[in-house]
Amino acid sequence: MEPAPSPPPAPAAPRVEPTRSTKPAPRIFETQANSTQLASYRLSLKNKELDAPPSRLAQIFPERYTEASGVFTFRGGATRTGGAWGTCPMRERKLEHVWTFNTTRGLPPWLGGAGWTGQPVIVQWPDVIRHSMPRLGRRRFEKGFVEVIQGSLDGSVYFLDLRTGRATRPPIVTGNPIKGSVSLDPRGYPLLFVGQGIPRKKKAIGLHVYNLITHREVFFLPGKDKASPRSWGAFDSSGLLNRATDSYLLGGENGLLYALKLNTDFDSIKLTLKVRPEVLRYRYTPEGTPHYGIENSISVMGNLSFFADNGGTVQALDLRTFKPVWTFSAGDDTDASIPVELEGDRPVLYTGTQVDKTGPKGSTWLRKLDGLTGQLLWERSYPCEGSLGPPKKIDAGLFATPMVGTGDIGDRVIFTLSRCPGFNEGLMVALSKATGEEVWRKPLEHYAWSSPTSCKDDEGHTFILQGDILGKVHLLDGRTGEELDSLQLEGLIEASPAIFGDMAVLATRGNWIHGLRLR
Repeated sequence: MEPAPSPPPAPAAPRVEPTRSTKPAPRIFETQANSTQLASYRLSLKNKELDAPPSRLAQIFPERYTEASGVFTFRGGATRTGGAWGTCPMRERKLEHVWTFNTTRGLPPWLGGAGWTGQPVIVQWPDVIRHSMPRLGRRRFEKGFVEVIQGSLDGSVYFLDLRTGRATRPPIVTGNPIKGSVSLDPRGYPLLFVGQGIPRKKKAIGLHVYNLITHREVFFLPGKDKASPRSWGAFDSSGLLNRATDSYLLGGENGLLYALKLNTDFDSIKLTLKVRPEVLRYRYTPEGTPHYGIENSISVMGNLSFFADNGGTVQALDLRTFKPVWTFSAGDDTDASIPVELEGDRPVLYTGTQVDKTGPKGSTWLRKLDGLTGQLLWERSYPCEGSLGPPKKIDAGLFATPMVGTGDIGDRVIFTLSRCPGFNEGLMVALSKATGEEVWRKPLEHYAWSSPTSCKDDEGHTFILQGDILGKVHLLDGRTGEELDSLQLEGLIEASPAIFGDMAVLATRGNWIHGLRLR
């Protein structure tokens, strides 16, 4: 498992804004009358049904997901609108392939590398935390050290030096393929969360929590849960840790949403880290559809959480009470995570469907919803072409999480569509946040599941990285959609990149993890 031999120069340090002297207060949204269309819902703790959660499990998320430097979960944080940390210089507007790390090849058909969603986390460890992890060896004393943590389809979690792609410590072997994106404690604690998506050798799948001081598992949440409405127990979603309440939230493909009160005990002097989770379960029955399963990563703003399921039920949950606020019937499977942003004093959501239950030919529906009411603000459809097989059904539509523009492209949201309009093709569209009208479009010769990820240069110009299924990474101007450069990687791209300063990390199917410089 050796990467390319010659180490490149260190990446440019990202520009980090000065820490504010006062922290912004968390947002609390008061919602209107319940407008859900659920047949039923219930809340339980220790196998007992509750009308409301104990106060220690009620949730309001901080305004900022982390005070530490890095990308700690899929799409960066609770609103799922990021994926990058710092700025990228982009003076040449070029991509450079810097290093490749080889995972093991794993077992067929999954092999190694990473699949959908497969984003790594990237962290610049705080000094006191870095010193607490003996498995880092000499890097414990390397100030400013930045580490990449990547889950793989071969069942292992890999730890790499962002600058060189060299292994920084031994991998953690989980025993089952990892399809989704790992997540890290945003407090900077050495606590890693890994969801598994595929059972292998009859070993149970679920959510693993690891202590990165010892590399030992400190908690396992099995996907096969007696409280769940479905026997499939994958955790492809990437959870969120509320550092104000020491709680971890995630959805399961078993149809449950979980809140884990971790009761974390971390001592950086004695080098001990323990958790004693209490598990709160939210179970619901959609109206009019038999399909369960939360594959997208839940998004949160303040006290409201947003997610969707395989049947197309989009819903908002008030995390103070764990009662649903509203539901929206999307009409088809919705796996792409739902970014949320503040518009005036209200949260708004951007979401889209696959062409799955309505396939093989049909339309993907891209929508903007009011986060307080679920009201449809606009929608736009695009024709797509999937397949009923053989050997298996191939879905089309939206798999990539929409990219919410900020700054110089703050008036638009970018969607990347799979098998649209034709079976092998892809399409990127920038839609006006106000109206849903197209601002620009970028046809792709090959379709894409990878999420578009942006970074900004020192002048605030937005650049977009987009990977396609056959391994090409496209660098686009966020204002126009113009392709500035491209780079062919080894392996198929399903996973999404994470960016730290001028370095991006992107894993591909097969057995590869790649480091790219944004020049």
